[in-house]
Amino acid sequence: MDEAAAPPDQTDRIVEALTTAIVERRLMPGTKLVEQQLADLFEVSRTLVRQALNRLSRNRLVSLHPRRGAFVTEPSPEEARQVFAVRELLELQLVRQLCAKRRPEHLAQLRRHLAREAQALRQGDVAGRTRLLADFHVLLAQLAGNQVLAEILSDLLARCSLIALMYQSTHSAQASAAEHGELVDAIEAGDARRAVRLMAEHLGHVEAGLQAAAAPRSLAQALGVAA
Repeated sequence: MDEAAAPPDQTDRIVEALTTAIVERRLMPGTKLVEQQLADLFEVSRTLVRQALNRLSRNRLVSLHPRRGAFVTEPSPEEARQVFAVRELLELQLVRQLCAKRRPEHLAQLRRHLAREAQALRQGDVAGRTRLLADFHVLLAQLAGNQVLAEILSDLLARCSLIALMYQSTHSAQASAAEHGELVDAIEAGDARRAVRLMAEHLGHVEAGLQAAAAPRSLAQALGVAA
């Protein structure tokens, strides 16, 4: 296919299809993504496939290895444990700060965010719900007025999001959203002790709720594209 004649959204289409296959656990961690195979499946040039894979690597969904190619990122259990340990250290202090600094507009923003989480869950939007569940924690840092912490959490949550995208069940996602609601209630009440306890329990539940992915499929089956 002539790349110059390709629609401008072709790369977006590849990115969206691969992302959906990953977040819905149809593409297993460690799966090799062969450029030519993807080009054939999507009927595009390898250059467009390479652009899509580069974008996915920036989002930590794909790992690129010289001379080996592209693979669905495979977070290790040890990495997950380390990330959650650091998050606990940061986020327990964060909710203490927010309880002390809470304002009506902060609570309004948090309630709006909870409504968006609920909508994503109702619609079965796996990618959307995962992003929103992670963004809730960054929003807490932003509302507490700690931009440095917000930036640190964004990086940590990028890793957690990938882990959750691959391993978090719908039930676990619903439980996380419910726990966010309880946490906002504690913040609104200014109950720092309860908020800290709820955050510690929430992070523990999220980590414990990660589950193994389903059995692998062929690349064409995973992407829903006829081979």
